[in-house]
Amino acid sequence: MNNRFPTNSVGLVKPRIIHFEEPLELACGRILPHFDLVVETYGELNRAASNAVLICHALSGHHHAAGFHTPEDKKPGWWDEYIGPGKPIDTNRFYVVALNNIGGCHGSTGPRAINPATGKAWGRDFPPL
Repeated sequence: MNNRFPTNSVGLVKPRIIHFEEPLELACGRILPHFDLVVETYGELNRAASNAVLICHALSGHHHAAGFHTPEDKKPGWWDEYIGPGKPIDTNRFYVVALNNIGGCHGSTGPRAINPATGKAWGRDFPPL
């Protein structure tokens, strides 16, 4: 970890895209034939997979909840004061998954994604969430 970061920071983090081939039926009754979620993870998943914590953002938020994307970043993730070693959501104990919600505008499947039926961006045709 770069010594410029506080000792209780999760440090440098990198978002990942997780692709799901399984169809997802939405509450409105429409189906996404496949979808992507952008996530950042902090901490380690234990053998029993029993220490995971899911962090969801507000309507216009994003997945970057803690840490820094580059050593030059001046501002950490939006919930950095709460996620990290020794913090309320302690990454020494928990495996934290922060995601960009479906329908969001930061990489997860949403209006800017390609509609497989048309080959064009979903735009206004994206299902209501």
